[in-house]
Amino acid sequence: MKKVKDIMVHDVITIDADATISKAVALMSEKGVRSLIVNRRNEEDAYGVITETDIVYKVAAYSKKDPNSIKVHEIMT
Repeated sequence: MKKVKDIMVHDVITIDADATISKAVALMSEKGVRSLIVNRRNEEDAYGVITETDIVYKVAAYSKKDPNSIKVHEIMT
């Protein structure tokens, strides 16, 4: 049986919650990952996750807004 440590990602890639979707896409491409951990904006916030699927469904497919104007925290899960 495999252990979690054998399949987990050791170098977690993070992004600021106030970063743009365009920056998130560029970072995912640069690092070769399909998701990013979103840093908290303040101590009361939880950490979030943004995935390629979030971007496709919430920005590319249904939004007429420019990805340079949408912040990561607006669509993260």
